[in-house]
Amino acid sequence: MDKTSDLPVTSVDDTLTELHPNHVKVLRVKTIMASLPILVAALIVESSAVLPPAVIMAPVALLVVLAILRLPLRRHLARGYVMGADRLRVVRGIWVRRDTVVPFSRVQHIDVNQGPIERFYGIATLTLHTAGTHNASVNLPGLGEDLARQMREDIRQHIKRESV
Repeated sequence: MDKTSDLPVTSVDDTLTELHPNHVKVLRVKTIMASLPILVAALIVESSAVLPPAVIMAPVALLVVLAILRLPLRRHLARGYVMGADRLRVVRGIWVRRDTVVPFSRVQHIDVNQGPIERFYGIATLTLHTAGTHNASVNLPGLGEDLARQMREDIRQHIKRESV
């Protein structure tokens, strides 16, 4: 008796598509911008001359440099997607892993978003808005701009075929 026949067969390919390499650069720029207030605060405390020199600034600067070098890469590698014939699967998260599958039949509208940093690096975020309240919007950042627009059109065509 073969036990493997009792196992469910999955047709979903588990290989995730990686995001655009410029996504790491965008995340690094955003991390630098987020850490500037921390560095300024450490500099202000350091200049008060209450503590010996470099007691505050050195560890804060070290942590900021580590955060800029390591966290964006980890966040980038923790994301991926699979575009199927009738659904989009988005996987994300370093500590808490989220695996979201959006059937195209639930999509109400689709956005392609770019901020100034994303535009400079030629990437975009694809946002799928679905019916319902829980996870009503699913974001997929870090796509090449042309790919994001092509994915939007592919999903739109699928929705159009389904509604006819």
